Amino acid sequence: MTATRPAVSQLPRSEFEGLPSPRSSTLDRILSKLAGMDLPEKEHVERYLRHKWRLNHKPQSLLGSFKAIELFLTLYTGLGKSRLQDITKDDLEVFIEHEQDRGTKITSARARLKYLLGFLRYLMEQNLVPEALFRRKIRLKLPDVLPRAMQPSDVERLISVIDHTRNRALILVLLRTGMRIGETLSVKVNDLDIKQRKIHIFEGEKNACGRVVYLSDDALFALKRWLKERDQDKEYVFYGQPRQSLGYSAARFLFITYLKKAGIEHKGYTVHSLRHTCASELLNAGMRLECLQQLLGHHNIEITRRYARLTDRTREEEYFRAMAVIEKGGVHGDY
Repeated sequence: MTATRPAVSQLPRSEFEGLPSPRSSTLDRILSKLAGMDLPEKEHVERYLRHKWRLNHKPQSLLGSFKAIELFLTLYTGLGKSRLQDITKDDLEVFIEHEQDRGTKITSARARLKYLLGFLRYLMEQNLVPEALFRRKIRLKLPDVLPRAMQPSDVERLISVIDHTRNRALILVLLRTGMRIGETLSVKVNDLDIKQRKIHIFEGEKNACGRVVYLSDDALFALKRWLKERDQDKEYVFYGQPRQSLGYSAARFLFITYLKKAGIEHKGYTVHSLRHTCASELLNAGMRLECLQQLLGHHNIEITRRYARLTDRTREEEYFRAMAVIEKGGVHGDY
């Protein structure tokens, strides 16, 4: 008869403690890998990882710490350094910049910095690195993503498939004013000045700053049609049922529905793309950056300047004018 192995929970405590746990096996694998690496003063790394294991840190935390420390010390030796007590704030900033420059996501870079600082604090408590490392916070470089505007032909296709009076007015107001979706859905009838072709935004969605936006001919025409049809007892211009105002989810759903109807749902456009499109088209038509900043409600003009990088026609025209000279052999000299 074959003996049955008792369940772990049935083993005496002394036998249970002798079995390898997931944490201990993770630590063993890490230390085995560490032993074969050429890293400076890696005995401190081993002591730190054992310290984390004794504090009952999860396997994922052990692996995360080891990876961050390995990456940092590999770069550190590449800088010609070998003593941990010589680590400076600049070394940490070089490490984070290196991680981000090689495509590491902002969340991963932030996590690696956290793990690395945990190791360095441990070394500081052992009087191995200076306390000055922690006096100034390290700032991570946030990704500088360009706005995504719609192509003019796609705008035409989108507008052509909207036959619902309210929805056409909503999309055209978003497209021609550059308002955020939350601001547009919060517009009340009393915020409209149809005679002066204005919408008053008394508190901006992002920075709580009020501003005025203006209505183009097509947006004004669509809005007037909707104002004639809508329920006059409703407070909000764009309302839904049973809510007093149309919700974001409903507005997003109808936008996606029209993208599909126009056959452009695969291009990655969002409701916010209407705001980006408005800004890009105004810049292309010659509007000054300072005016666009006020219309969009940007607190910092550097945010508005992203649209200039996206849509600067002057830069585009100068490039092709210069390239025409180059292609005709009009530039001579050694390179």
